[in-house]
Amino acid sequence: MTGKAGRVALVTGAGSGIGAATARVLAERDMRVVVNYLSNTKAAEEVVAGIEAAGGQAMAVRADVREVDAVGNMVEQVRAAWGGVDVLVHNALIPYAVRSFQDMTWEELGGKLDAEMRAAFAVTKAVLPHMTAQGWGRVVYLGTGLSRRPRAGMIALGTSKAALEQFARYLAQELGPRGITVNIVSPGPVESRTADDVLDDATRQRQVAATPLGRLAHPADVARAVAFYADEDSAFMTGTTAAVNGGMAMY
Repeated sequence: MTGKAGRVALVTGAGSGIGAATARVLAERDMRVVVNYLSNTKAAEEVVAGIEAAGGQAMAVRADVREVDAVGNMVEQVRAAWGGVDVLVHNALIPYAVRSFQDMTWEELGGKLDAEMRAAFAVTKAVLPHMTAQGWGRVVYLGTGLSRRPRAGMIALGTSKAALEQFARYLAQELGPRGITVNIVSPGPVESRTADDVLDDATRQRQVAATPLGRLAHPADVARAVAFYADEDSAFMTGTTAAVNGGMAMY
């Protein structure tokens, strides 16, 4: 395994929000960061430019993480440039419908479940050979508090992330003997452009009122929890979930 300064971290969906914040924090901690994105090349390149301006190393790689071939090509591109992926942060948000079960079709619910697990399966499979060969690896999945605490209209997201989180625990059990840890960071509501599409002002105000720390999470709050799992301080933790929600839900 390379030293800490040489570690390579792949962050999926890193062009904005939590992914971009995570890329920046990992770069600050001397990792070389792969900024994966799907469509917004300009945004991804801006994240890379910001990291480089601060003295870090980063590269942007386009890939749809739902497509096995695209993921394989991405990981091969990273291998050719920097070697294998030591840290996987799977953050990419797969689109989902916001509506009640009554109004939802199976294509909407089942499609989200399938795409969520297909992406996690593909990116994890692609990075495991290198992690296994070196006897060290970190895998961090982004979950959601909605997997445990339902909210109206969020059944597709909450159900699919609950599946992802249990998938992570099974992997933690299987991959522990290889020196690979698998953990989950589970944010509550986050102040971001995505949240603006889902939360109206009244809902946001109710959530802030229900949060002991008095505000919603910022992307950097979540990124710092991810960075903890990506490094040595969490070496004896696997199969765990970090709830980053300001105390809105305690478990």
